[in-house]
Amino acid sequence: MKQYFVTGTDTEVGKTYVTCQLLTAATRLNKKAIGYKPVSAGCDLINHEWVNEDAANIQKANSIQLPISEINPITLKPPIAPHIAASEENVVLSDDKIMQGLAHLQSYQPDLLLMEGAGGWRLPLNIPSRGTALAATQSRFMSDVVSAIGMEVILVVGMRLGCLNHALLTAEAIRQDGLTIAGWVANDITGNMSRYSDNLASLKALLPEPLLAEIPFQQAPKDEALNFALEQLC
Repeated sequence: MKQYFVTGTDTEVGKTYVTCQLLTAATRLNKKAIGYKPVSAGCDLINHEWVNEDAANIQKANSIQLPISEINPITLKPPIAPHIAASEENVVLSDDKIMQGLAHLQSYQPDLLLMEGAGGWRLPLNIPSRGTALAATQSRFMSDVVSAIGMEVILVVGMRLGCLNHALLTAEAIRQDGLTIAGWVANDITGNMSRYSDNLASLKALLPEPLLAEIPFQQAPKDEALNFALEQLC
């Protein structure tokens, strides 16, 4: 089994889209593929169950049908920072629940398991009260959970102005946390980025990890590109 954590240079850079594309491509190649989004914020009540749109898309892209509660065990209603939403709803964002959900999906023995984060790499899960001496040392981040698991990382770069800085800082933080970046995906999220090709070339020169795939604006990536990405990952 190959498993990876999918993170992004920011929120709304296409982590879910990339995750779903990779899951669908893996299924097309007769691989058992499962996506996992442990924490989501922003849900709608559907058939008496709170459902996050990203988690629902991942559910559809999985090669086996699983209950949404297994794919997304921690659902928070307001579309805000998860640790703030959790505080408002008296929910504890615990490492144990995230890891238990992961272990359950691992029991299906997929060929590929993709665990998608929320927001960017340093997403807060728990921050002690402001002004306390413990705030800096006892804060907990999603990156801490990934580090504890030792999972390799796929970095989704939202191609827009500022992406060079965001990509380099995120990659630097991942490496400093002792983790391996399996590769990165260039996702054109605006369709009108000035000097797109030059920026892409700069990222290729500055990031030592491989470019797994390039996703055009509002177009599905070519099968060949996804197959290449899966060859690198699997």
